Amino acid sequence: MSELAAQIGVKSACEALGVPRSQVYRQRQPEVAPQPRPTPAHALSLEERAQVRATLNCERFMDCAPRQVYAALLDEGAYLCHWRTMYRILAAHDEVRERRLIRRHPVYQKPELLATGSIQVWSWDITYLRGEATWIHYPLYTVLDIFSRFVVGWMIAEVESSDLAKQLIAETARKQGIQPDQLTLHADNGSPMKGKPLSQLLLDLGITKSHSRPHTSDDNPFSEAQFKTMKYRPDYPDRFGSIHAARQWARTFFAWYNHDHYHSGLNLLTPASVHYGEAMAVQQHRQRVMLAAFQACPERFRGGLPMMKGAPTAVYINPPKPAENLA
Repeated sequence: MSELAAQIGVKSACEALGVPRSQVYRQRQPEVAPQPRPTPAHALSLEERAQVRATLNCERFMDCAPRQVYAALLDEGAYLCHWRTMYRILAAHDEVRERRLIRRHPVYQKPELLATGSIQVWSWDITYLRGEATWIHYPLYTVLDIFSRFVVGWMIAEVESSDLAKQLIAETARKQGIQPDQLTLHADNGSPMKGKPLSQLLLDLGITKSHSRPHTSDDNPFSEAQFKTMKYRPDYPDRFGSIHAARQWARTFFAWYNHDHYHSGLNLLTPASVHYGEAMAVQQHRQRVMLAAFQACPERFRGGLPMMKGAPTAVYINPPKPAENLA
């Protein structure tokens, strides 16, 4: 660039190369280290700046913007500095924000639950069934075994409460023969889930309680998925004519769901077959059927004999992340 500029001039060289002349002139200027800005003679001293900051952060003014503090002090016959200076003083201490000591949300621990068999971890939740009018709805309490996806207990009531939840959990635990320290019961943070009646029952039965993190529906995925399956059924009504109609429909649905629904999360086994230990027999029967089909027409199976999968061996709520290799 410099050689071409010496021959035809800076202007012509810049036009030929498409370079702005201002860029060339800037590059020719010697670099000068920036000089620190001098402190004005009338600037506030360190003691005065500390006084302004203390005034802004006092209990009276901690919720007020600097302009509000500035105006209030003027009405009282006091002047500390201009409100723009107040902002600069606060910005120097990263205090241009909420200055009171407010409650900080705690860091909630992510629940990590593992089930390697039935009756180890239950998940329960409440959803609403729409009644005959806009303002009418019926809470549906559902208790689900996360390993088998088997609905071990359900109830439709007119209200939701911890007392009703206590009755349902107590009756379900009795029917399933729950022993102390055998079961973990997982739920979200609703008032029926954390109420004193249910908490005391779990303590008496030796059942470990677990709760989702606030506003985190992913911490209770099995109950949410079961509700979605229910509400996407072709015969699920837009509204139920009465609580008796809702209960009648639910009986039919849960019988189908437990005994006739081929669950995708169970490799197309039914929840009942997994819950009651029949999954291995079903898997072996399916394998014999596939073997007969393979022997009859092996050319249709280019990948060889298909192997039928059984029930999962482990089911997690929030599986732990694999440990990082620190070596």
